[in-house]
Amino acid sequence: MNMKRLLLIACLVVPLPFAGAQPAAPAVFATEGNLTGKVVETMDASSYTYVLADTGTNKVWAASTRFAVKVGDTVTFAAGDPMQNYHSKTLNRDFALVYFTGSISVNGAASPEAALPPGHPPVAGMPAQAPPQVLPPGHPPLAGQTATPDLSLTGIKPAAGGKTIQQIFAAAPSLAGKPVTVRGRVVKYNAMILGKNWLHIRDGSGSPAKNDLDLAVTTTSPAKLGDIVLVTGILSTNKDFGYNYKFDVMMDGAQVVVEK
Repeated sequence: MNMKRLLLIACLVVPLPFAGAQPAAPAVFATEGNLTGKVVETMDASSYTYVLADTGTNKVWAASTRFAVKVGDTVTFAAGDPMQNYHSKTLNRDFALVYFTGSISVNGAASPEAALPPGHPPVAGMPAQAPPQVLPPGHPPLAGQTATPDLSLTGIKPAAGGKTIQQIFAAAPSLAGKPVTVRGRVVKYNAMILGKNWLHIRDGSGSPAKNDLDLAVTTTSPAKLGDIVLVTGILSTNKDFGYNYKFDVMMDGAQVVVEK
């Protein structure tokens, strides 16, 4: 058998890699225990710090509330809460896999305990934050505190051609996937969590026994606690973002206009 024939058989049996081929993503990822690796890339995005850690086996991304770290540092973090195919709007970047965790140890030293924004769902390894002290209505602001925002629900008129929050919840199955307009007051607000602003609105609809009925909304538009807003978007039901972000009814990626 000549040399050319031997080479042809070898190529057929063992395919050669082609230029530009990318290694396949690992089929199995850790979901418990700790991972340790050397930082080969890091970046800050809004209130989060991302690190790419080389564990010696593969390179994995982890993220936590902002902390000091640099390339070459050794980090250790919990392997819980892996998020696959995550897109960061702040970074405009896609991650095949990111471990979101409440604390990342740098060079063997525990990172300072991070503070979640009020109302933020708990993150693995991080205790839920106690609600901030709220001053009584009309109380002069104390040092380091601002005046209590107006959260009253009286006089909020339904949007023209829109629905009240009670009507939205009552007809949610038939409204799912359809555009809805609603007016309400912002009673909860957290900026830039998972690349979005998260707010809850109420309009006073419903019986007094259900005055806690509120509608969750995500948006890229800014707002603040106490604002009256006009919200327009597609209604979603049974929405699950992971990390305890589960909603029976909500509006994801809505347009929010602050009216007053």
